[in-house]
Amino acid sequence: MPQTMGACEALSCLVLLSLLVSSSASTLDDACKSLGASNEDISYDSCIRFFRAFSASATADKRGLVVIAAKIVRAEAANTRNRINALKASETDRKIARRLSHCHALYTSTLHLLNAVAKAIKSGHLQDAEANLNAAMENPDACEEGFRELGVRPPVAAEDYEFTQGCSIALAIASTL
Repeated sequence: MPQTMGACEALSCLVLLSLLVSSSASTLDDACKSLGASNEDISYDSCIRFFRAFSASATADKRGLVVIAAKIVRAEAANTRNRINALKASETDRKIARRLSHCHALYTSTLHLLNAVAKAIKSGHLQDAEANLNAAMENPDACEEGFRELGVRPPVAAEDYEFTQGCSIALAIASTL
């Protein structure tokens, strides 16, 4: 009889664990479905792809998804800032080099804002998190504007687009908390 009780307990634990995992996994699925349905710029597939890099997103709740999104876009911002440094180091045109310096400063500010987003979410200050995400989202456009004024295609336009998409995903999910 004790073996039967152990088997029942094990089965109950497995069922409970299965429910918890599928519930959390469906949080990501539900969030991406909702986002894809309500935002013409972001599809369900792009939302899922965005989170795929972090395995923890499969079991995160909505608050956790926003924290993960902030980490993802922070990494993107850091990579973009590194690319800007490399471009700046090899740039011979002074006007373009100045614009790259400006972009570097903007992305440095962006990194600080994104650090504040994760802290705000974890401490329950959702409005602060959303305000910082919105502020961070403006920086790529400000970076690109300087190049448009020169009549030059922004050298980090693709990175700026990916970053803005990631911020949009984080904001959309944060607005549901």
